[in-house]
Amino acid sequence: MMRDQVMEAIEAIRPVLQSDGGDMSLVGVDEETGVVEVELVGACGSCPASTMTLKAGIERILKDRVPGVTAVHSVGEEPELFNLTH
Repeated sequence: MMRDQVMEAIEAIRPVLQSDGGDMSLVGVDEETGVVEVELVGACGSCPASTMTLKAGIERILKDRVPGVTAVHSVGEEPELFNLTH
């Protein structure tokens, strides 16, 4: 099941986030589209580089480790701010 594989990958990533005072939790996995939703909390939730962390780090790792993952989105992110980073 994709959700179990995603959870395993997140558990491997979490210590790195926690070492910087942040963390993340899994919100949902859409197995049809391959979209994973996470919530970045603590320092990660308010960090200006959180979008880069999400896309360059978390998304890349989940795509590498879990077949079928197509994208990772952070819940609660401001769409306007998110689009400015692209």
